[in-house]
Amino acid sequence: MNSAIHQYRQVHTGEVDFANPHRIVQLLMQRFLEHVAQATGAMAHQDIEKKNEHIKKAIMIAAGLQESLDFEQGGEIASQLDALYSYFKVRLTEANLHNDTGMLDEVRDLMLEIKSAWDQVPEKLKQETAEGA
Repeated sequence: MNSAIHQYRQVHTGEVDFANPHRIVQLLMQRFLEHVAQATGAMAHQDIEKKNEHIKKAIMIAAGLQESLDFEQGGEIASQLDALYSYFKVRLTEANLHNDTGMLDEVRDLMLEIKSAWDQVPEKLKQETAEGA
C-alpha cells in the first residue's frame, strides 16, 4: 500500500494523509482514469511528449494498485485484479507504441467497471478496513 500512497502523493497532497485505505484506492483509480483521458487527448492532438507522460503515470498507478493487493484477504478477487492490472500495463504500453486510442478506451472502460464496484463497497466494510489498517 505504501507504493500506492507514494504514487498518489506525487500529484495530490493533503487528502491522502487523512484517507483510509479504501479511499486511497478510490483516489488512485480516479487519477488513473484522468491520466488515460489526458493521454487520449494528447494522442488526438499528436502531442507525443504529453501522451508518453500520461501513459507512464497511468502505468505507475496500475503498478501501485497491483502492489497494494492483499492476496490473503482478497483471495480470488485479488488474483483477478492482479491479472487485470498486469493487462492494463501491457495494453497501455501497446497503446503508446501504436498510438491506439481504442486500447486506451478499453483500459478506461475496464477501470470504470472496477471503480464502480469499489465505490459501492458498504460503508461498514470500509470502516472495518480502516480500523484494521
